[in-house]
Amino acid sequence: MSETWTFVCATAELLPGEMRTTFDEITSVPIIVFNLDGALYALEDQCSHEDFGLSSGGAFDAATGTIECVLHGAKFDVRDGRALCAPAYEPVAKFPTKVEHGGVWTRDDRD
Repeated sequence: MSETWTFVCATAELLPGEMRTTFDEITSVPIIVFNLDGALYALEDQCSHEDFGLSSGGAFDAATGTIECVLHGAKFDVRDGRALCAPAYEPVAKFPTKVEHGGVWTRDDRD
């Protein structure tokens, strides 16, 4: 498990309804961070249905708190990573976020 936090962006660069991508500094896992009405959530940037980046054209719907994979239309809840419709049945990994020193931070906290 990584204890090292990865800087995503300045807080002013991630406004409500926006998302940003980064790579964990230790594990090199791609991560998407979402600002949903001022709350920050982070998910692995990979559809659980197929090895495809959710941020690769994926639509973040701030009204419903979901992201849709453009490859086959699977949707995930950005708050907890759960799959909301077929063809995805497994959730995507959720990661912690924090705001510190004017920046947004995340990390891959899996064992």
